[in-house]
Amino acid sequence: MFRELLTEIVSGADGSIGAVLMGADGLTVDQVVADPSRGDVEAMAMELSVVLREVRKAAQQIEAGAPEELMIRGAALTTLVRVLSDEYFVALALRPTASVGKARFLLRRAAPRLRENL
Repeated sequence: MFRELLTEIVSGADGSIGAVLMGADGLTVDQVVADPSRGDVEAMAMELSVVLREVRKAAQQIEAGAPEELMIRGAALTTLVRVLSDEYFVALALRPTASVGKARFLLRRAAPRLRENL
């Protein structure tokens, strides 16, 4: 089930490199990689679990509420993170030319189905 949903996200967002469903502990539940030559998507998501933990702490300190979505945009890679729960998130790696809006929509649309299968 997870692979199907991740494949739907990756194939629906032009410029996708890959998507990973991951636990907050850094353990991968499932992943789909469209372009393995662009690097290790799983390793990227493991690093994001650390970033997400720090963002949660900061959000709590400023009373912003729980984070729902993160975006890290660099010259060579854009990464979107959709938080599914305290324990799980999905990360999508994109080329710089990808449509971030469509990718965000696909992640938001898939989130309830991912949650109900966790």
